[in-house]
Amino acid sequence: MKRLLLTAIMAAVASIGFAQDTTTTTTTTTTTVKNGDTTVVTTTEKKPRTIFRFGYRQTKVDSARKAARAGKPGFNFGITFSRVDLGLATLIDNGSFTLSPQNQFLRYRSWKSSNFGFDLVQFGYRFDNHFKMYLSGGFDWTHIRLRENVTIQKGGSSLTYINDDVEFSKNRFSSTYLRIPLSFEFRSNEDKDGDRFRFIAGPDIGLLMGGRVKQISDERGKQKIDDDYHFAKMRYGAFARVGYGGAGIFAKYYFNDMFENSPAQAGLKNFSFGFTFGF
Repeated sequence: MKRLLLTAIMAAVASIGFAQDTTTTTTTTTTTVKNGDTTVVTTTEKKPRTIFRFGYRQTKVDSARKAARAGKPGFNFGITFSRVDLGLATLIDNGSFTLSPQNQFLRYRSWKSSNFGFDLVQFGYRFDNHFKMYLSGGFDWTHIRLRENVTIQKGGSSLTYINDDVEFSKNRFSSTYLRIPLSFEFRSNEDKDGDRFRFIAGPDIGLLMGGRVKQISDERGKQKIDDDYHFAKMRYGAFARVGYGGAGIFAKYYFNDMFENSPAQAGLKNFSFGFTFGF
């Protein structure tokens, strides 16, 4: 979680842009008297004013160029670092936020269970100045901070665990997915500062890259055990983002079960929500 917070802080700092406007004017008047003649010299100096704004901003272009590009349809493709999500991960057990008896070993600390992700590449089409759609790709991590002193077992025909007689100071159960969301973005007109209100929603597909159990205890020190832990090889769901400028909130819900080939965990699903940066 510390690494996630550090990454989020760095992303937030990177998103603070600044612009310079030559709107501060200083006028200096000098009066000189020589041989009975009076000379008055007036000097006007324009100094740039630095304005700090929160959010990812593009370099301003001249008005003619901007007007020519506004609302022009077209395809776009590129490398990006955007839609950085940092929020809380929640388990929903057959429609309930309370875990069923067979899933009590997955009891977790709500404020220490997190979701973190971002996009690195995108391909899309802009229809006009207010609507565009794009397919993007990135990574998504879900970290469940377990309360119980249990060790999730790797391998096996289903998800299993053992109770330990060790007191874990950290017992984290994680999954990593390659995320491939299809986004439909609606944007308002720009305000005087060039910012917009945005609403983005669409389906999201995730391909499992791996799972991990990370434990820290006095008896065993730090341990990291990698396996797929019966996480769904492919997950599918929907997401929504609402924001202004370069920051907002997000929510993600996955329709299929978190685990596969594990009947006792049937109906256990993943829901995440929190803050998003860099539209």
